[in-house]
Amino acid sequence: MAAKEISVTERKTISHSQTQQPAPIAVVGAGLVGLMAARRLADLAQARGETVALIAPKAPSGDKRTTAMLMPTIRVLEDMALWEDVQPQCAPLKTMRLVDGSNRLIRAPLVDFRASELDLEAFGYNVPNDKMVTLLEDSLQNHPALVRVDATLESVQCHDDHVELRLSDGSALDCKLLVAADGRHSTAREAALITCRTWSYPQSAIVLTFQHTQSHHDVSSEFHTETGPFTQVPLPPQPGAAHRSSLVWVVRPQDVDAIMAMDPDALALQIETKMQSHLGRITVEGKPQVYQLSGMTARSFAQNRVALIGEAGHVFPPIGAQGFNLGVRDVEALVGCLKKASGDPGSPSILAAYSRRRIADVALRTGGVDVMNRSLLSDFLPVQAARALTIGALGNISWLRRIAMKQGLGASSMVGVR
Repeated sequence: MAAKEISVTERKTISHSQTQQPAPIAVVGAGLVGLMAARRLADLAQARGETVALIAPKAPSGDKRTTAMLMPTIRVLEDMALWEDVQPQCAPLKTMRLVDGSNRLIRAPLVDFRASELDLEAFGYNVPNDKMVTLLEDSLQNHPALVRVDATLESVQCHDDHVELRLSDGSALDCKLLVAADGRHSTAREAALITCRTWSYPQSAIVLTFQHTQSHHDVSSEFHTETGPFTQVPLPPQPGAAHRSSLVWVVRPQDVDAIMAMDPDALALQIETKMQSHLGRITVEGKPQVYQLSGMTARSFAQNRVALIGEAGHVFPPIGAQGFNLGVRDVEALVGCLKKASGDPGSPSILAAYSRRRIADVALRTGGVDVMNRSLLSDFLPVQAARALTIGALGNISWLRRIAMKQGLGASSMVGVR
Protein backbone atom coordinates (compact mmCIF):
# COMPACT_ATOMS: atom_id res chain seq x y z
CA MET A 1 0.00 0.00 0.00
CA ALA A 2 1.52 3.32 -1.06
CA ALA A 3 1.59 6.46 1.07
CA LYS A 4 -1.70 8.27 0.67
CA GLU A 5 -1.79 11.68 -1.03
CA ILE A 6 -4.48 13.91 0.48
CA SER A 7 -6.42 16.46 -1.52
CA VAL A 8 -7.31 19.94 -0.27
CA THR A 9 -10.94 18.95 0.27
CA GLU A 10 -9.97 15.83 2.20
CA ARG A 11 -7.55 17.81 4.37
CA LYS A 12 -10.27 20.32 5.27
CA THR A 13 -12.58 17.45 6.19
CA ILE A 14 -9.87 15.75 8.24
CA SER A 15 -9.05 18.98 10.05
CA HIS A 16 -12.71 19.49 10.98
CA SER A 17 -13.10 15.91 12.17
CA GLN A 18 -9.89 16.14 14.17
CA THR A 19 -11.18 18.97 16.35
CA GLN A 20 -11.97 16.31 18.96
CA GLN A 21 -9.33 13.69 18.01
CA PRO A 22 -6.21 15.19 16.39
CA ALA A 23 -3.84 12.99 14.38
CA PRO A 24 -0.91 11.70 16.44
CA ILE A 25 2.21 13.16 14.77
CA ALA A 26 3.04 15.52 11.90
CA VAL A 27 6.49 16.31 10.53
CA VAL A 28 7.04 19.61 8.74
CA GLY A 29 10.00 19.94 6.37
CA ALA A 30 11.45 17.62 3.73
CA GLY A 31 15.18 18.22 3.97
CA LEU A 32 17.36 15.22 4.76
CA VAL A 33 16.65 15.38 8.50
CA GLY A 34 12.90 15.85 7.97
CA LEU A 35 12.75 12.88 5.61
CA MET A 36 14.71 10.73 8.06
CA ALA A 37 12.30 11.72 10.84
CA ALA A 38 9.26 10.98 8.70
CA ARG A 39 10.56 7.52 7.85
CA ARG A 40 11.57 6.60 11.41
CA LEU A 41 8.32 7.87 12.89
CA ALA A 42 6.26 6.17 10.17
CA ASP A 43 7.96 2.86 10.99
CA LEU A 44 7.02 3.35 14.65
CA ALA A 45 3.47 4.38 13.73
CA GLN A 46 3.03 1.31 11.52
CA ALA A 47 3.91 -0.96 14.43
CA ARG A 48 1.22 0.79 16.49
CA GLY A 49 -1.43 0.88 13.78
CA GLU A 50 -1.23 4.67 13.44
CA THR A 51 -0.19 7.16 10.74
CA VAL A 52 2.23 10.08 10.47
CA ALA A 53 1.74 13.14 8.27
CA LEU A 54 4.64 14.69 6.36
CA ILE A 55 3.89 18.28 5.41
CA ALA A 56 6.17 19.49 2.62
CA PRO A 57 6.42 19.46 -1.16
CA LYS A 58 9.02 17.16 -2.63
CA ALA A 59 12.43 18.78 -2.96
CA PRO A 60 13.59 19.43 -6.54
CA SER A 61 16.28 17.08 -7.81
CA GLY A 62 19.73 18.14 -8.89
CA ASP A 63 21.42 18.86 -5.54
CA LYS A 64 25.11 18.30 -6.31
CA ARG A 65 26.25 18.62 -2.69
CA THR A 66 27.36 15.75 -0.47
CA THR A 67 27.00 15.17 3.26
CA ALA A 68 29.56 13.47 5.50
CA MET A 69 27.51 10.85 7.36
CA LEU A 70 29.26 9.32 10.37
CA MET A 71 28.88 5.65 11.30
CA PRO A 72 25.97 6.09 13.77
CA THR A 73 24.04 7.66 10.88
CA ILE A 74 25.10 4.87 8.52
CA ARG A 75 23.72 2.37 11.02
CA VAL A 76 20.37 4.15 10.94
CA LEU A 77 20.39 3.86 7.13
CA GLU A 78 21.17 0.16 7.48
CA ASP A 79 18.24 -0.25 9.85
CA MET A 80 15.98 1.36 7.23
CA ALA A 81 17.39 -0.98 4.52
CA LEU A 82 18.65 2.00 2.50
CA TRP A 83 22.41 1.79 2.92
CA GLU A 84 23.00 -1.05 0.47
CA ASP A 85 21.49 1.03 -2.35
CA VAL A 86 23.49 4.20 -1.69
CA GLN A 87 26.87 2.80 -0.56
CA PRO A 88 28.33 2.21 -4.08
CA GLN A 89 28.00 5.95 -4.77
CA CYS A 90 29.72 7.05 -1.54
CA ALA A 91 33.33 7.57 -0.51
CA PRO A 92 34.56 6.14 2.82
CA LEU A 93 36.26 8.44 5.33
CA LYS A 94 38.94 6.17 6.78
CA THR A 95 41.37 8.82 8.04
CA MET A 96 40.81 12.34 9.35
CA ARG A 97 44.00 14.40 9.05
CA LEU A 98 44.67 17.70 10.81
CA VAL A 99 47.31 19.88 9.18
CA ASP A 100 48.50 23.26 10.51
CA GLY A 101 48.55 25.32 7.32
CA SER A 102 49.18 28.63 9.05
CA ASN A 103 52.31 30.78 9.05
CA ARG A 104 52.16 31.49 12.77
CA LEU A 105 55.01 31.26 15.23
CA ILE A 106 53.43 28.38 17.17
CA ARG A 107 52.15 25.60 14.95
CA ALA A 108 50.48 22.29 15.76
CA PRO A 109 51.91 18.98 14.51
CA LEU A 110 50.20 16.91 11.84
CA VAL A 111 47.81 14.38 13.37
CA ASP A 112 46.02 11.44 11.73
CA PHE A 113 42.88 9.99 13.26
CA ARG A 114 42.37 6.49 11.84
CA ALA A 115 39.07 4.63 12.01
CA SER A 116 40.99 1.37 12.37
CA GLU A 117 41.99 2.48 15.90
CA LEU A 118 38.31 2.06 16.85
CA ASP A 119 38.01 -1.23 14.92
CA LEU A 120 35.92 0.55 12.30
CA GLU A 121 36.21 0.28 8.54
CA ALA A 122 35.58 4.03 8.28
CA PHE A 123 34.45 6.97 10.41
CA GLY A 124 31.65 7.42 7.92
CA TYR A 125 30.96 8.10 4.26
CA ASN A 126 30.56 11.14 2.04
CA VAL A 127 27.05 10.64 0.65
CA PRO A 128 25.50 12.40 -2.40
CA ASN A 129 22.53 14.47 -1.21
CA ASP A 130 20.46 13.94 -4.35
CA LYS A 131 20.74 10.15 -4.18
CA MET A 132 19.92 10.09 -0.46
CA VAL A 133 16.86 12.31 -0.89
CA THR A 134 15.60 10.12 -3.74
CA LEU A 135 15.96 6.93 -1.68
CA LEU A 136 14.17 8.44 1.31
CA GLU A 137 11.38 9.87 -0.84
CA ASP A 138 10.90 6.50 -2.55
CA SER A 139 10.73 4.68 0.79
CA LEU A 140 8.09 7.12 2.02
CA GLN A 141 6.07 6.93 -1.19
CA ASN A 142 5.42 3.25 -0.52
CA HIS A 143 5.03 3.50 3.26
CA PRO A 144 1.60 2.38 4.51
CA ALA A 145 1.77 4.51 7.67
CA LEU A 146 2.65 7.84 6.02
CA VAL A 147 0.30 10.52 4.71
CA ARG A 148 2.06 13.04 2.45
CA VAL A 149 0.64 16.58 2.34
CA ASP A 150 2.03 18.52 -0.62
CA ALA A 151 1.91 22.01 0.89
CA THR A 152 4.02 24.35 2.98
CA LEU A 153 3.34 25.53 6.51
CA GLU A 154 1.82 29.00 6.80
CA SER A 155 1.07 29.27 10.52
CA VAL A 156 0.98 27.25 13.73
CA GLN A 157 -1.22 27.58 16.81
CA CYS A 158 -0.31 25.55 19.88
CA HIS A 159 -3.17 24.49 22.16
CA ASP A 160 -3.21 22.46 25.36
CA ASP A 161 -4.31 19.25 23.64
CA HIS A 162 -3.30 19.72 19.99
CA VAL A 163 -1.44 21.84 17.43
CA GLU A 164 -3.37 23.53 14.62
CA LEU A 165 -1.55 23.89 11.29
CA ARG A 166 -2.62 26.26 8.52
CA LEU A 167 -1.19 25.33 5.13
CA SER A 168 -0.27 27.22 1.97
CA ASP A 169 -3.21 25.80 0.00
CA GLY A 170 -5.74 27.19 2.49
CA SER A 171 -6.36 23.89 4.27
CA ALA A 172 -5.69 22.98 7.90
CA LEU A 173 -4.50 19.97 9.85
CA ASP A 174 -4.34 19.19 13.56
CA CYS A 175 -1.88 16.93 15.35
CA LYS A 176 -0.90 15.88 18.85
CA LEU A 177 2.84 16.41 18.23
CA LEU A 178 4.48 18.60 15.61
CA VAL A 179 8.05 17.62 14.71
CA ALA A 180 9.71 20.77 13.38
CA ALA A 181 12.27 20.14 10.66
CA ASP A 182 11.56 23.47 8.98
CA GLY A 183 15.04 24.97 9.27
CA ARG A 184 16.80 27.77 11.08
CA HIS A 185 13.91 30.22 10.55
CA SER A 186 11.40 27.72 11.91
CA THR A 187 7.78 28.85 12.01
CA ALA A 188 6.98 25.99 14.37
CA ARG A 189 9.73 26.99 16.82
CA GLU A 190 8.41 30.54 17.02
CA ALA A 191 4.84 29.35 17.54
CA ALA A 192 5.97 27.10 20.40
CA LEU A 193 7.58 30.16 22.05
CA ILE A 194 10.99 28.50 22.07
CA THR A 195 13.73 31.11 22.16
CA CYS A 196 17.21 30.58 20.79
CA ARG A 197 20.71 31.95 21.04
CA THR A 198 22.25 33.10 17.76
CA TRP A 199 25.69 34.35 16.80
CA SER A 200 27.75 35.02 13.71
CA TYR A 201 31.38 34.53 12.73
CA PRO A 202 33.59 36.92 10.76
CA GLN A 203 33.89 34.18 8.15
CA SER A 204 32.34 32.86 4.95
CA ALA A 205 32.56 29.35 3.54
CA ILE A 206 33.33 28.72 -0.12
CA VAL A 207 32.10 25.27 -1.13
CA LEU A 208 33.09 23.49 -4.34
CA THR A 209 34.00 20.16 -5.93
CA PHE A 210 37.31 19.44 -7.64
CA GLN A 211 39.20 16.70 -9.45
CA HIS A 212 42.83 15.82 -8.69
CA THR A 213 45.50 13.66 -10.30
CA GLN A 214 46.57 11.79 -7.14
CA SER A 215 44.36 9.49 -5.06
CA HIS A 216 42.91 10.80 -1.79
CA HIS A 217 43.29 7.27 -0.30
CA ASP A 218 40.04 7.82 1.65
CA VAL A 219 41.71 10.57 3.71
CA SER A 220 39.90 13.78 4.63
CA SER A 221 42.39 16.59 5.29
CA GLU A 222 41.54 19.64 7.39
CA PHE A 223 44.11 22.41 6.99
CA HIS A 224 43.99 24.97 9.79
CA THR A 225 44.62 28.48 8.47
CA GLU A 226 44.48 31.99 9.91
CA THR A 227 40.98 32.48 8.44
CA GLY A 228 39.54 29.10 9.47
CA PRO A 229 39.51 25.47 8.28
CA PHE A 230 40.30 24.51 4.69
CA THR A 231 38.77 21.03 4.48
CA GLN A 232 39.01 18.46 1.70
CA VAL A 233 36.58 15.52 1.85
CA PRO A 234 36.86 12.46 -0.46
CA LEU A 235 34.28 11.87 -3.16
CA PRO A 236 33.66 8.68 -5.15
CA PRO A 237 34.94 8.51 -8.74
CA GLN A 238 32.80 9.33 -11.75
CA PRO A 239 33.26 8.34 -15.41
CA GLY A 240 36.26 10.28 -16.65
CA ALA A 241 37.16 11.52 -13.14
CA ALA A 242 38.90 8.87 -11.06
CA HIS A 243 39.93 11.17 -8.20
CA ARG A 244 37.52 13.73 -6.79
CA SER A 245 36.97 15.63 -3.53
CA SER A 246 34.74 18.35 -2.10
CA LEU A 247 36.15 21.44 -0.42
CA VAL A 248 34.93 23.73 2.35
CA TRP A 249 37.21 26.77 2.37
CA VAL A 250 36.57 29.20 5.23
CA VAL A 251 37.76 32.75 4.49
CA ARG A 252 37.21 36.34 5.60
CA PRO A 253 34.08 37.89 4.02
CA GLN A 254 36.17 40.66 2.44
CA ASP A 255 38.15 38.04 0.49
CA VAL A 256 35.14 36.28 -1.04
CA ASP A 257 34.65 38.52 -4.08
CA ALA A 258 38.28 38.21 -5.17
CA ILE A 259 38.23 34.42 -4.88
CA MET A 260 34.90 34.07 -6.67
CA ALA A 261 36.18 36.31 -9.50
CA MET A 262 39.13 34.01 -10.23
CA ASP A 263 39.08 32.06 -13.47
CA PRO A 264 38.97 28.26 -12.99
CA ASP A 265 42.68 27.75 -13.63
CA ALA A 266 43.75 30.43 -11.16
CA LEU A 267 41.34 29.11 -8.54
CA ALA A 268 42.62 25.56 -9.05
CA LEU A 269 46.21 26.72 -8.61
CA GLN A 270 45.28 28.57 -5.40
CA ILE A 271 43.63 25.44 -4.01
CA GLU A 272 46.56 23.25 -5.01
CA THR A 273 48.98 25.62 -3.28
CA LYS A 274 46.97 25.69 -0.04
CA MET A 275 46.81 21.89 -0.11
CA GLN A 276 50.60 21.72 -0.50
CA SER A 277 50.07 19.81 -3.78
CA HIS A 278 49.57 16.52 -1.96
CA LEU A 279 46.70 15.59 -4.32
CA GLY A 280 48.54 16.64 -7.46
CA ARG A 281 47.07 18.94 -10.11
CA ILE A 282 43.63 20.37 -9.35
CA THR A 283 40.67 20.94 -11.71
CA VAL A 284 37.61 22.74 -10.34
CA GLU A 285 34.17 21.35 -11.21
CA GLY A 286 31.35 23.84 -11.72
CA LYS A 287 30.85 27.12 -9.90
CA PRO A 288 31.65 27.54 -6.17
CA GLN A 289 28.96 28.51 -3.68
CA VAL A 290 29.31 30.88 -0.71
CA TYR A 291 27.72 30.73 2.75
CA GLN A 292 28.03 33.15 5.67
CA LEU A 293 29.02 31.29 8.84
CA SER A 294 26.69 31.56 11.81
CA GLY A 295 25.46 29.52 14.73
CA MET A 296 22.23 28.98 16.66
CA THR A 297 21.01 26.76 19.46
CA ALA A 298 17.51 26.58 20.91
CA ARG A 299 17.17 27.09 24.65
CA SER A 300 14.76 24.16 24.76
CA PHE A 301 14.25 21.40 22.23
CA ALA A 302 10.58 20.79 22.90
CA GLN A 303 7.59 22.51 24.45
CA ASN A 304 3.95 23.32 23.68
CA ARG A 305 3.59 20.11 21.63
CA VAL A 306 6.47 20.99 19.29
CA ALA A 307 9.78 19.06 19.10
CA LEU A 308 12.73 20.59 17.26
CA ILE A 309 15.08 18.56 15.08
CA GLY A 310 17.93 19.53 12.76
CA GLU A 311 18.46 23.20 11.99
CA ALA A 312 15.21 24.15 13.70
CA GLY A 313 17.12 23.42 16.92
CA HIS A 314 20.78 24.01 16.11
CA VAL A 315 22.87 25.54 13.34
CA PHE A 316 26.58 24.82 12.95
CA PRO A 317 29.31 26.13 10.70
CA PRO A 318 30.41 23.41 8.22
CA ILE A 319 33.18 22.17 10.53
CA GLY A 320 33.77 18.69 11.92
CA ALA A 321 30.84 16.94 10.14
CA GLN A 322 28.61 17.63 13.15
CA GLY A 323 25.51 19.44 11.86
CA PHE A 324 23.59 16.77 9.92
CA ASN A 325 24.75 13.90 12.14
CA LEU A 326 23.54 15.81 15.18
CA GLY A 327 20.17 16.15 13.44
CA VAL A 328 19.99 12.38 12.98
CA ARG A 329 20.72 11.96 16.69
CA ASP A 330 17.77 14.32 17.33
CA VAL A 331 15.55 11.97 15.35
CA GLU A 332 16.80 8.85 17.12
CA ALA A 333 16.40 10.46 20.55
CA LEU A 334 12.81 11.49 19.76
CA VAL A 335 11.92 8.04 18.46
CA GLY A 336 13.49 6.53 21.58
CA CYS A 337 11.38 8.72 23.86
CA LEU A 338 8.20 7.86 21.95
CA LYS A 339 8.96 4.12 22.06
CA LYS A 340 9.17 4.21 25.85
CA ALA A 341 5.83 5.99 26.22
CA SER A 342 2.29 5.25 25.17
CA GLY A 343 -0.68 7.51 24.73
CA ASP A 344 -0.28 11.21 23.94
CA PRO A 345 2.97 11.73 21.94
CA GLY A 346 2.96 15.46 22.68
CA SER A 347 2.60 15.16 26.44
CA PRO A 348 4.80 17.39 28.63
CA SER A 349 6.63 14.37 30.07
CA ILE A 350 7.70 13.06 26.64
CA LEU A 351 8.77 16.51 25.44
CA ALA A 352 10.71 17.16 28.65
CA ALA A 353 12.52 13.82 28.32
CA TYR A 354 13.43 14.56 24.70
CA SER A 355 14.67 18.07 25.48
CA ARG A 356 16.85 16.79 28.34
CA ARG A 357 18.44 14.19 26.06
CA ARG A 358 19.33 16.74 23.41
CA ILE A 359 20.54 19.74 25.42
CA ALA A 360 23.79 18.19 26.67
CA ASP A 361 24.76 16.64 23.32
CA VAL A 362 24.09 19.82 21.36
CA ALA A 363 25.87 21.99 23.93
CA LEU A 364 28.96 19.76 23.79
CA ARG A 365 29.14 19.88 19.98
CA THR A 366 28.39 23.59 19.85
CA GLY A 367 31.07 24.42 22.39
CA GLY A 368 33.68 22.19 20.79
CA VAL A 369 33.18 23.50 17.26
CA ASP A 370 33.02 27.11 18.48
CA VAL A 371 36.23 26.89 20.53
CA MET A 372 38.13 25.18 17.73
CA ASN A 373 36.99 27.68 15.14
CA ARG A 374 37.67 30.76 17.26
CA SER A 375 41.09 29.45 18.30
CA LEU A 376 42.12 29.49 14.63
CA LEU A 377 41.27 33.19 14.40
CA SER A 378 43.16 34.25 17.53
CA ASP A 379 46.57 35.94 17.27
CA PHE A 380 47.03 35.63 21.05
CA LEU A 381 50.13 33.46 21.59
CA PRO A 382 48.82 31.60 24.67
CA VAL A 383 45.73 30.55 22.68
CA GLN A 384 47.92 29.33 19.82
CA ALA A 385 50.15 27.47 22.26
CA ALA A 386 47.18 25.79 23.98
CA ARG A 387 45.75 24.71 20.63
CA ALA A 388 49.11 23.29 19.47
CA LEU A 389 49.61 21.43 22.77
CA THR A 390 46.10 19.96 22.63
CA ILE A 391 46.50 18.72 19.07
CA GLY A 392 49.97 17.41 19.89
CA ALA A 393 48.58 15.46 22.85
CA LEU A 394 45.91 13.93 20.63
CA GLY A 395 48.61 12.83 18.22
CA ASN A 396 50.88 11.31 20.85
CA ILE A 397 48.50 9.80 23.44
CA SER A 398 46.51 6.94 21.94
CA TRP A 399 43.85 6.62 24.66
CA LEU A 400 43.17 10.36 24.52
CA ARG A 401 42.92 10.21 20.73
CA ARG A 402 40.40 7.34 20.95
CA ILE A 403 38.25 9.30 23.39
CA ALA A 404 38.28 12.28 21.03
CA MET A 405 37.32 10.09 18.07
CA LYS A 406 34.45 8.46 19.96
CA GLN A 407 33.14 11.86 21.02
CA GLY A 408 33.36 13.13 17.46
CA LEU A 409 31.30 10.19 16.25
CA GLY A 410 28.74 10.44 19.05
CA ALA A 411 29.93 8.10 21.77
CA SER A 412 26.46 7.14 23.01
CA SER A 413 25.61 5.76 19.56
CA MET A 414 28.81 3.80 19.07
CA VAL A 415 27.86 0.29 20.08
CA GLY A 416 30.80 -2.07 19.90
CA VAL A 417 33.51 0.57 19.68
CA ARG A 418 36.37 -0.28 22.02
